[in-house]
Amino acid sequence: MAENDKQKAFDHFFSNLNYGSTKLEEGNILISDPFLRDPNFSRTVILIVKHNDEGSLGFVLNDKSKFTISEVVDNFPDFETNIFLGGPVGIESLFFIHTRNDIISEGIEVINGLYWGGNFDELKNAISENKIQKEELIFFVGYSGWDKEQLDREVKEKSWIIADITTEEVMLQTGKYLWNSKLKKLGEKYKILSNFPADPSLN
Repeated sequence: MAENDKQKAFDHFFSNLNYGSTKLEEGNILISDPFLRDPNFSRTVILIVKHNDEGSLGFVLNDKSKFTISEVVDNFPDFETNIFLGGPVGIESLFFIHTRNDIISEGIEVINGLYWGGNFDELKNAISENKIQKEELIFFVGYSGWDKEQLDREVKEKSWIIADITTEEVMLQTGKYLWNSKLKKLGEKYKILSNFPADPSLN
C-alpha cells in the first residue's frame, strides 16, 4: 500500500472511532489513546473520583509499584499489598479506595460499593484486626489532576476514551493488562486499537 493511501486508511479508521461522550462523570474511567505522548499516562486507565467546575482528580489503576504499603509508610500495620502510582501530582501523599464502608467511615462513594478515602485511623485498626483483605483495598501514591475544563478539552482532542468500569473490575487489580482488556470490551475497532504499537511508524 502506498504511503499516502496508508495514511488515508489510518485517518479514516480513527475518524470513525467514538471516543465517548464529552460528558465525563465521576466513576468513569479514562483510557488513554495508544499514541498519547505524555509518559506519565502512556497506556493508562484512570478512575475519575472527582469532576466538577473546580477541576478533575483520578487515580491510575494499572501502574502497580514494587513496594508494599508497609515498606512506604512508617508505623503502618503489616499489610502485604503493593502500592499503585496514582499519578504525577502529590507524589508524597497517600490515597486509598476501598469497598468496606461498613468499617471505614467518611468515604466518598465513587461507583456502587466503591469508596474513595475515609477515616485513616479506622482503616489502620481494620488492618491490625484482620477485618479487611487486600482485595478490598487499593493504596495510591500521588494522583492525576486537571484544572478547570482542562480534561474536557483533552477528551475533545481524543487523548482519552471515556468508559464505564465496575467495582469488581477495579478491585481485581489486573495491572498493565487492564488497558488492553477494557479497550477490547468496547468493540471490534477498539480491539484493533489495543494492538497498535506505541510508535505508529512501527505498525
